[in-house]
Parts: sequence; structure tokens; C-alpha cells
Amino acid sequence: MTVEPGLVGWLLEAETPSIRYRTLRDLLGLPESDSRVSSAREAILKDGLAPAIFARQTETGQWAGEHSYYTPKYRSTHWSMLLLDELGVDGRDVRFRQGAGYMLRATSANTRRNLDAQRPDWCCLYGNVLRYALKAGLNSDPDMAALIDYAAACLQDGPCRCESNDGCACAWGVIRVLWGLAAIPKAERTVETSAAIERGVEFLLEAHHLAEADYPTAHDGKVHVLWSKLSFPLFYQADILFTLRLIDELGVLDHPGAQPALDWLERRRGKDGRWRGASPYKLRTGQMLGDREEIDRWITLFAAGVMREFR
Repeated sequence: MTVEPGLVGWLLEAETPSIRYRTLRDLLGLPESDSRVSSAREAILKDGLAPAIFARQTETGQWAGEHSYYTPKYRSTHWSMLLLDELGVDGRDVRFRQGAGYMLRATSANTRRNLDAQRPDWCCLYGNVLRYALKAGLNSDPDMAALIDYAAACLQDGPCRCESNDGCACAWGVIRVLWGLAAIPKAERTVETSAAIERGVEFLLEAHHLAEADYPTAHDGKVHVLWSKLSFPLFYQADILFTLRLIDELGVLDHPGAQPALDWLERRRGKDGRWRGASPYKLRTGQMLGDREEIDRWITLFAAGVMREFR
């Protein structure tokens, strides 16, 4: 799909510098050295959401007012780091690295315990931690190896069985674990890590159908309503668009199992070339994510990026 100049212009009108930055880099393919890209990247840390989120970070790297790194939901350390990652914050930023380091230390005991017990538990959490810890460049951190091993182990037989899903394999968990593993450069992946990624992709696109979301569910057999919506931001959740973003990053967007989902996404495109979205967790984040049009810009940015790679 060719990205129309009018669509690009609309995206570059965004108040959110993250949208402008990702449009220039991901849709137009401009290098980080381009002055427009570097200017937008620098603006992320000066204007809007990212500075507001960082303002609540304490000297220890965690976020003020939390009960734990996980609560209150969508406002404490883990959720703040996830949102900063989606905003495109530079992983080299000292505050981002400090937050990621704090989370590695806070989760390390449980990571090793679950790994030793060969028991998948809250796989979505550890996959997400892996994602932003790798973005922060903490590859040599002593807790990183165990986290990668545990993420790969979550994709063993099951995969990602979850008590919240009545002990069934959890597609959201698989997606979030893959989201973490995808951040490992392909040349640096071990045989075990690559095999785990293949198992996850097989589960998502071969054993089941993404467009239909016929993944194992709890006893009521109902697929979560988020699957067929277009939402930003998402945290441990996933939808069709987020999964396509993941598949694209893994370099397997040409997999036959992705085609129906790509067709589904194309059908959701409006006559004006844009996609409409929602932000179901907007109020719970406590952050100013912008108006409806700004959410539409986020969704359109990601959808156009996926379709640009495919068409």
C-alpha cells in the first residue's frame, strides 16, 4: 500500500511528537540522522506524555504512589514503562534505563523460581518486561539471561497456560512473550530462542486463526471483545492490529495465516484512508492521550505501517 501524502500530512499534524516521529521513521523510512526525525525524537522527551509520566518517577526508578510495580493498574512502574515504550522514548534515556533496571530486579526472584519449577505464570508480564529491558540496552544485566530463558520456556507445550484463562493456553500471553523476544536482534537469538519464536508463531497463525481469534478460552467460550477492535494503548491485552504489528516485526507478515487478518484490517479502512480507533484504558492511565482524532492517528499510523509492508 502506498502511503498517500494527504495521510502523511494528517499524521504529521499530530500534537503528540511520538506520532510525528514514528510517521517520519516508520512510514517515510527516514533515517534517525535526518533532522526532522531527530527533532521529533527530541520533542518526545520535552513535550506531552513522556515528560508527564517521567515526572512521577522516583530516584529509585519506580513510580511514586504505587502499592507495587503492578498496582495500581495502568499507573505504577510496569505500566508506565510499557506506555513509554509505545511512545517511542529513546531506550538510552537514563530514566528509562533506570525504570527497566528496577523492574528486572523486582521480578528476578519470581523469574528464576518459575523457571526452576518449569511453571508458566503471568507470561504476559515477563514478556513485556523483557521488551522494555531490551530496549533499554540491558542485555548484559545479570538478570536478563534468566528472563529470556523463562520467556522461551513459556512457549513450550501449552503455551502460556494461564489461571486467568481457566488454565488454557493464553493467546495474549503468547503475543506478549513474542513481543519481548522480537526485541532480540535476529543475529543474537539462540537456537532455543528462535525455536520458541517459531512455536509461538505456529500457535497464532497455524494452530488457530488470527482473524477469527479462535484461541482457547475460559469455560464460557467467549472471545474477548478487544480482539476485533482497534485500540491504543494496550498493555497485557492484544488485538488483531497489535498482533499484526508483532508478526511484521518478526518478519513473517507473508505467512499465509496472516492474510485473512490483513484483509480484515484493509476492510476497516475508511474512505478517507484512515482507520478509526478507541482507547478503552485511557482514563485509567491517568495520562492525557489526546482526543478522538489523536487516537485515530495512533491506529492509522500502526495500520498503515503494517499494510505498507504487506502491499
